[in-house]
Amino acid sequence: MSLDHATVRRIASLARIRVEEHEVETLRNELNGILGWIEQLNEVDITGIAPLTGAANMALALRADVVTDGGYPDKILANAPERIGDFYAVPKVVE
Repeated sequence: MSLDHATVRRIASLARIRVEEHEVETLRNELNGILGWIEQLNEVDITGIAPLTGAANMALALRADVVTDGGYPDKILANAPERIGDFYAVPKVVE
């Protein structure tokens, strides 16, 4: 399939894209390239392949909804500049 000048102008109008006259030929070549890729994809044999409609049919892996403290305070506080016990030590900001 090959697009002509008038069709490119119509597509630009529908897309609300201002296309100057000197840009039409470049746009026509780009659109024809895209349509060429689509024609190439249409040549692929897809018999026996179910269409993918999205991830709606997939089940998510669930975990128990349990509140914990993490269980590894030493790893969490390893990069803290200063700590007091299992807590971050920060300077006082309110006088």
